[in-house]
Amino acid sequence: MAKRGVTRVPRTATGKKGDPDLLESAERASREGYRERTEAGHLLAGRTPPSRDGTEARRSGAVQLIDEGIRDLPVTEDEKLLQERGPSADFTRTDPWRVLKIMSELIEGFDTLAGVAKGVSIFGSARTGPDDPQYAAARETARLLSGAGYSIITGAGPGIMEAANRGARDGRGHSVGCNIELPFEQGANPFVDTLINFRYFFVRKTMFIKYSDAFIIFPGGFGTLDELFEALTLIQTGKIFRFPVILFGRRYWAGLVRWLQTRVLTEGKISPGDLDLMLLTDDPAEAAAAVIAAHVSTQHDRTIAGGAAEADAMPVGAG
Repeated sequence: MAKRGVTRVPRTATGKKGDPDLLESAERASREGYRERTEAGHLLAGRTPPSRDGTEARRSGAVQLIDEGIRDLPVTEDEKLLQERGPSADFTRTDPWRVLKIMSELIEGFDTLAGVAKGVSIFGSARTGPDDPQYAAARETARLLSGAGYSIITGAGPGIMEAANRGARDGRGHSVGCNIELPFEQGANPFVDTLINFRYFFVRKTMFIKYSDAFIIFPGGFGTLDELFEALTLIQTGKIFRFPVILFGRRYWAGLVRWLQTRVLTEGKISPGDLDLMLLTDDPAEAAAAVIAAHVSTQHDRTIAGGAAEADAMPVGAG
């Protein structure tokens, strides 16, 4: 307990005293670190990162006019949506106009991916190079699933995403990339067959969930964790069903799982059954088999339900 009259300052996870200047510095370092990791993924694959090739950055949507005199980063559409407030004389800079842009992005995504009957989204670090065992594992997992008729969906970047799209091509299947507008040019890996560029993170996340039968989560950072917990929350709240969430790399995920067991579960923040929503494996064949088994089970239940509904609809004495 703090002494009377003494205001304690909260500290960061690394023990530093939290204040606005530190937060700003941490945010700046975080953005730079994210850019560096993405560039590292391209470099490890033997490519020049799009953010370094000297060409003008590709953007989804209309041309953006940026006042470089007042900021050092381009303004993304997500930032405009989340931070701009108050009246504006220009209707195209208001939230109602952005709703129309969001609708158009949803429609474009739905229209482009409408043919995906079976899909699996594979997530993981952009910094994972082709020589990394996890890259090989992601590629093999995607190859097996692609050979079983699944479309492979990723964030279109380098690293694990590239490995998965590459594996889809190995399996002669459909490779999908859902790219996102960032303050720097991320670029898509060369193994994507169908590429969609999104302005808004939540629209992109909707596509991952809507067109996937499962998520396979390879070692990664905040973005990977975001997709992991997004799926678990939707399962927990009854929004999606029979949806395998597979954590690939037991050693990498062991600390997180241990914390969930010893802290989150012990304090009653989740239920014991919630831990069973995640599958852990180090085997591509095992991961692919879990996805396929869940799909077969779901199709079987739908067939039974459809037959029961048809029987209920028959007139008395029919047949």
